[in-house]
Amino acid sequence: MLGRTLREVSVALKQGQITPTELCQECLSLIKKTKFLNAYITVSEEVALKQAEESEERYKKGYVPPYNATVVQKLLDQGALLMGKTNLDEFAMGSGSTDGVFGPVKNPWSYSKQYREKKKQKPHGENEDTNWLITGGSSGGSAAAVSAFTCFAALGSDTGGSTRNPAALCGVVGLKPTYGLVSRHGLIPLVNSMDVPGILTRCVDDAATVLGVLAGHDCKDSTTVQDPVKSFILPSLTDVSKLCIGIPKEYLVPELSSEVQSLWSKAAKLFESEGAKVIEVSLPHTSYSIVCYHVLCTSEVASNMARFDGLEYGHRCDINVSTEAMYAATRREGFNDVVRGRILSGNFFLLKENYENYFIKAQKVRRLIANDFVNVFNSGVDVLLTPTTLSEAVPYVEFIKEDNRTRSAQGDIFTQAVNMAGLPAVSVPMALSNQGLPIGLQFIGRAFCDQQLLTVAKWFEKQVQFPIIQLQEIMGDCSSVFENDLASVSLKQ
Repeated sequence: MLGRTLREVSVALKQGQITPTELCQECLSLIKKTKFLNAYITVSEEVALKQAEESEERYKKGYVPPYNATVVQKLLDQGALLMGKTNLDEFAMGSGSTDGVFGPVKNPWSYSKQYREKKKQKPHGENEDTNWLITGGSSGGSAAAVSAFTCFAALGSDTGGSTRNPAALCGVVGLKPTYGLVSRHGLIPLVNSMDVPGILTRCVDDAATVLGVLAGHDCKDSTTVQDPVKSFILPSLTDVSKLCIGIPKEYLVPELSSEVQSLWSKAAKLFESEGAKVIEVSLPHTSYSIVCYHVLCTSEVASNMARFDGLEYGHRCDINVSTEAMYAATRREGFNDVVRGRILSGNFFLLKENYENYFIKAQKVRRLIANDFVNVFNSGVDVLLTPTTLSEAVPYVEFIKEDNRTRSAQGDIFTQAVNMAGLPAVSVPMALSNQGLPIGLQFIGRAFCDQQLLTVAKWFEKQVQFPIIQLQEIMGDCSSVFENDLASVSLKQ
């Protein structure tokens, strides 16, 4: 059952082909077999099995689970099983899922048949313990969990690309909905004005299904949309001749790998060959977006992290000499270097003497960046097509040669502007690289036109037919496992 889509599993459950408990046990079994990926930091086996038992009664009695986070509550209300909490960069600050307190997450494709067969052509002697591939971040655990078939859908968060980046590197679909379409209540805030709960699945239809459950107004989140949200069932697009696809010329950066660039061009030609209008467009303030994002991100981080003071939230140290000493020691012990660095940067930008020159100017640039997108879409463009990442996943030993700030700036180059503009975007896996690793491309849509965006992405997904990951060599014969459970869901902590 674990190779099927959410819809196929739902039908199987309703037809009695499998029970929720059996499906849950299959997921739990595969989670144990893929423990080396370090995708999960907590596996809620007892909770999941209990929920599975209650799920079997739900068809008769109905089910209302007790949970506070709106996105989780909505999923549980629809019968999803909570498989566990997934791993991530500390406070979601990173682009590799390598800086978390529970250790780095390993990309399932490191152990795939496709990648290992390609590696045989390379010189031997590589250290298998350290040469595994990163997942991307910060929602790397969620992406790895979906990629390794241990669940059907996972929640992450997306502040500057934290869902789309790992989705691209792990060969899954990563959706960042329009800001305000999905409630942020229960999501630990990083950057309130950009944070959006993200969705990771193995196909676009499944992402639309989950979004349909999550979207809508929430009285606990004043930023959510007020108007009723329609169903997110996607039509099967057969004619793309009326579409206009925009290719931002500023996204053709020197750091972009030749393989990603080639696939980007190939994707554009695919749309063109099917009758779509493909044009080059300009987003002139793109070059300023990374710096602008850094100023705004760290400023809001400094504000949000102030609540973790040892008095109300989070860790508290044992020092009791004075409140000030306890406060200082708590924050020193409770945050890693990356988080402390962002707090310090943000507080610097927010100082009275710096506020106008940094924070206010960054807000003005953010408006210019948002207007770039507005102007492009007002010119007749329906969807933008861009890379998601600069390259395929890289080995951990290569990734950690750069500091977190540099890695994040590189990893977010194609994704963070979307968050500053509040637009929807989705990363869809297109093909395998010469190394046998996934490469994804990003589609960006108009605000609150998520359904149109996903409809185009679904058409593209059907055309490219991205191959399924082959993990049989490391997990034995998983053929019986690649046939599904009901909506098993993992949540980024």
